Amino acid sequence: MEINKIAVLGAGIMGSGIAQVASMSGFQVVVRDVKDDFLESGRSKVEGSLQKMVKKEKITDDESRQIQDNIKWTTDIGGLSGAELLIEAVPEVEELKKEMYRATEKLLAEDAIIASNTSSISISLLGSAVSNPDRFIGMHWFNPAVIMKLVEIVRGVATSDETVNTIVNLCEKMGKETIVCRDCQGFITTRILTAFRLECYRAYEEGIASKEDIDKACRLAFGHPMGQFELADFSGLDIEVNALKGMVEVYGDRFRPPQQLLNIVRAGRLGRKSKHGWYDYE
Repeated sequence: MEINKIAVLGAGIMGSGIAQVASMSGFQVVVRDVKDDFLESGRSKVEGSLQKMVKKEKITDDESRQIQDNIKWTTDIGGLSGAELLIEAVPEVEELKKEMYRATEKLLAEDAIIASNTSSISISLLGSAVSNPDRFIGMHWFNPAVIMKLVEIVRGVATSDETVNTIVNLCEKMGKETIVCRDCQGFITTRILTAFRLECYRAYEEGIASKEDIDKACRLAFGHPMGQFELADFSGLDIEVNALKGMVEVYGDRFRPPQQLLNIVRAGRLGRKSKHGWYDYE
């Protein structure tokens, strides 16, 4: 199946980044979210990212304008009509995601593929909400989507070989590398990263070192671009807590969120997006 129009559900950090990558690769893109404020925030993120690329002479002003013109931003769910691929990038809440699939799948092109950007929720479970689970797949991007080279492809129980091959080939057209794994809670990357991050949290809670020094160790000893406390703030602490709840259900207490993380989230400190998380950003 040839993909020309890509619909993205969610204009947040991931949705807007995915939309930018798709547009830069020549696809027609439509981004749908529930509020104009969310759309404007996503549009601003794309514009800012492209401005940086222009300054670095990676693209021209004309190319930047064309990339932005290729992306349509809308609150109208009908704007998704005719898309051959839907990439869902809404919050990590199972029922919300399923509701979105039920509301949109009839609008899509015949034989369209639905992909979820979930970082941890079972693809087979999410795929149970669609009419054709053989055309449902996990397409886990990494933040920032424009820079990070990897897309983790997750095959659900019913996902067809044709669907997997189509998405792998699409990612190659977008300049991305792929890995393919079968469905499990947390897949490959989230499962490994979460275990690593929880050890960072435990070391901090036990008073072994400050979070600043733990982050410094991650950057300088392991070559990570960000420390784990920094990365958690960047991704969103509320999203992390939701993901951990699902991991605990499957893998047990080794993935239980630390009390201090829960307290921070309950206090409304959600990371960079709220200006406060493990660190303060004002």
